[in-house]
Amino acid sequence: MIYQAGFLRLPRPDQPLRLPASTFLSNRGIDLLWPVASTRTWLALGLIIASIILGLILRQRQLKLMELQGGTAGQNLQKGWIALAVIGVLALLFGLQWQLPRFENGDVVGGLYLSSEYGALLFGLVLYTAAFIAEVVRAGIQSVSKGQWEASRALGLRSNLAMRLVVFPQALRVMIPPLTSEYANLAKNSSLAAGIAYADFFQVSSTINNQTGRVIEVVLLIMIHYLTINLIISLGMNWFNQQVQLKER
Repeated sequence: MIYQAGFLRLPRPDQPLRLPASTFLSNRGIDLLWPVASTRTWLALGLIIASIILGLILRQRQLKLMELQGGTAGQNLQKGWIALAVIGVLALLFGLQWQLPRFENGDVVGGLYLSSEYGALLFGLVLYTAAFIAEVVRAGIQSVSKGQWEASRALGLRSNLAMRLVVFPQALRVMIPPLTSEYANLAKNSSLAAGIAYADFFQVSSTINNQTGRVIEVVLLIMIHYLTINLIISLGMNWFNQQVQLKER
């Protein structure tokens, strides 16, 4: 539906629909602004990643000090990770060197190009999977007993702090197992791209099968490919699940 009633009904490539942030839409696909692979861009990305890592480390140390010494401890650490967050945002806004798509001679040049098939696959999987993930998150939060909210308010915590420090950590223990299944389903559902003739791994494998006739070898490659992706997702989510579970003493 997204492909037929959405992307294919957009204007022609020589008359694209222009959106804010230099975005062009046509029945050929989407043209977006994209960072240029330059030294300035790589330095800005490195600064952003370093700011995120250091900010998380300082935040964890601040929370540990607050737990051991009280709510006013770690003020200098708080100023430090806030400064790192500001540096990361400034590097994102002004450090990256962006390439803007532009309309020239009846065509859009520059920027990042996403074909209509890929765009339809992306939007379809995002909307479909996001609905299930939102339901998992809602159910996980509602699984935490009302008494936890009442205890948080009795301690004087604001609603946002009660959610972040009390309710959400308990909800994660319920949410992660079904989220693992949803992420694995997302990887497997990408094979639906064959329905709009997008050349994903499954479509390419089908073409190889038709040209060579080696059915068993091609099927084995498909199995190994999806098995590897699902095992990586499972290992990562199981590790995360172990981190949030209650530690018995």
